[in-house]
Amino acid sequence: MKYVVLIHSNPQPWGHPTGDYLAEFQDLPQRERDRISGDFERLLTEMQEKGELLGGEALGAPDSARLYRWNADGGAVAGDGPYSEAKEHLAGFFLIDVEDHARAEEIATVFAGPGERWNCGPPCGPEATTGEFADGGGGGMAPGGPLPPRCPPAPAR
Repeated sequence: MKYVVLIHSNPQPWGHPTGDYLAEFQDLPQRERDRISGDFERLLTEMQEKGELLGGEALGAPDSARLYRWNADGGAVAGDGPYSEAKEHLAGFFLIDVEDHARAEEIATVFAGPGERWNCGPPCGPEATTGEFADGGGGGMAPGGPLPPRCPPAPAR
């Protein structure tokens, strides 16, 4: 099953790895910082060896992002981004392919560090469970390529 793990953070100044720039992480004793960083690196290595880590990317500084909204005149308007009402910003993501939801949560638990928030959920479309992308490739939105599939509504809880 595929999951997207999103990293929300607000390091000052902006930088990666985000823990190097977060007061909550830097305030920990060096031994604890080393343990957390080591756990993270070991998990990434394990995921690569198992084929669970499909990709990921750190994102640039929030002031380089733009937020696009649909306006009443029927067009898109660009504004300061990446979010309209938040102090935390999307700092990066991982795309993982794991056995089940429990493994995705296990990974997200190790990824989560002091001063950060992580969101873990499945992507939309058939690739979320089958591993096959509708466009036969990476499933992205390349210029001129097919649009991603629409997501069905989430089941009621």
